[in-house]
Amino acid sequence: MHNTALRSWGDSFRAFIHPRVITMLFMGLSAGIPILLIFSTLSIWLREAGIERSTVTYFSWAALGYSFKFVWAPLIDRLPFPVLHGLLGRRRSWLLVAQGGIIGAILWMGFTDPANNLTTMAFAAVALGFASATQDIVIDAYRIEAANPDLQAMMSSSYIAGYRIGMIVAGAGALTIAGLFETEGTYEPLAWTVAYGCMALAMGIGVITTLLIGEPVVNRIDSKYFHKTSDYGRFLLMFALTVITFIMANVYASAPTNALKTGLTEGGIIGELAGFIAGTVKLAISITSAIIVAWLTTRAGVTPTGMVQETYIAPVKDFIDRYGKAAIVVLALIGVYRIADIVMGVMANVFYTDLGFSKEEIAAVSKTFGLLMTIAGSFLGGILSVRYGVVRILFLGAFLSAATNILFAIMAHLGPNTVMFSAVIMADSLSGGLATAAFIAYLSGLTNISFTAMQYAIFSSIMTLFPKILAGFSGTVVDAVGYSWFFIGTALIGVPVLYLVVLASRMTAFNAAEKSEPKPQ
Repeated sequence: MHNTALRSWGDSFRAFIHPRVITMLFMGLSAGIPILLIFSTLSIWLREAGIERSTVTYFSWAALGYSFKFVWAPLIDRLPFPVLHGLLGRRRSWLLVAQGGIIGAILWMGFTDPANNLTTMAFAAVALGFASATQDIVIDAYRIEAANPDLQAMMSSSYIAGYRIGMIVAGAGALTIAGLFETEGTYEPLAWTVAYGCMALAMGIGVITTLLIGEPVVNRIDSKYFHKTSDYGRFLLMFALTVITFIMANVYASAPTNALKTGLTEGGIIGELAGFIAGTVKLAISITSAIIVAWLTTRAGVTPTGMVQETYIAPVKDFIDRYGKAAIVVLALIGVYRIADIVMGVMANVFYTDLGFSKEEIAAVSKTFGLLMTIAGSFLGGILSVRYGVVRILFLGAFLSAATNILFAIMAHLGPNTVMFSAVIMADSLSGGLATAAFIAYLSGLTNISFTAMQYAIFSSIMTLFPKILAGFSGTVVDAVGYSWFFIGTALIGVPVLYLVVLASRMTAFNAAEKSEPKPQ
């Protein structure tokens, strides 16, 4: 692990009040509000409206934009938004448009009664997911471009704190407001209209922040292909055709892939694995179809091949060129860094219930107290990263994330002990917040300022893909070996991450040193 110069504690704490750090608190709040309005808060509304549980779960697909945001991230890197770009700059103009889209989608949902217009509600939820994912892309790019690497850890900490506060506003806040306008046991659409209207109003904090902050000053490489309005129009046409093809292929592939899943299940393969295989085939069909259409547009002369290469291929090539052989190790680290947390996390609430804790105890300890500890952990991670360097705290976060899972195994033997429950949640949330702050700062340092949005969107998609796939089998593993061994197993799968942190640090340091050496004439 390469050494980095230590900063004083004074410098570390002064980073707290840096204007860019404070800005990210409000940006995080703006990013944290929409997500629960698609998930848990919307789920409760739909159930109150009498929507079947199976239909409610389908609405989680509205957030798929978060997983595929790298698809349109290059547009935000390359395309200036008409009129607003000249007034606000590239990042702030896109940020304002995304926030306007979020407010519009929230109001659309608020004025739609799912009991009578479920399809309209679905379209509004998808619009909110798309607009929110777009806002995330721009905020990530803004954060990386707005300050030097030394501040990234503190900015990440501030963003995480704001994000969590935004989730409280959209979760407990929206439910409380809705409860004030309806009688217990009754369904009042007006109550939800008021609640979602208040959430749209809360998004005004993000809009005001966008208007007050300055545009990052960066030196970008001039494009060889994007000059005139017609250039942008041709690229947008290709993009639109590709997206439509992806969606249509996804729809038409449902029947054969569902049949495949049924056949695999009947053949003796467990449901989770059969679902994963069928889902992978469906995704592969959709992606392949979209790539073919994109290729056809270039062959037909609609979009120059160089334009596609500059937008989608160049960011990937740049990363590989900069890191060489180390790129594989770095990508592996990104893909598994959060594996111990995510695989364990999907079973956490089920574990608390099975252990005998009441809903009130879970809400008070896991949700409220745990949330406060996560925020504290993120700021602790930021301060320590400024003081000791990001890589050291990245290693510490990986170690603690794995080690704290063993505490859950101990808790499984003790039974419903509230003191132990609180101690475990404190340790787990503090370590999770610390690790996340360091990880976001690490990812930010990997990007090239010329491809900020695209590269960070790719990293953020990779970082949860494999852990979430593995987490899908968590319930099956618990049924087979019990909670104690499951939690010990999740701690053990976090051990290789420590080696990857060390290896990636050494290889990237060596790569940087090698490139800095003068070449013989």
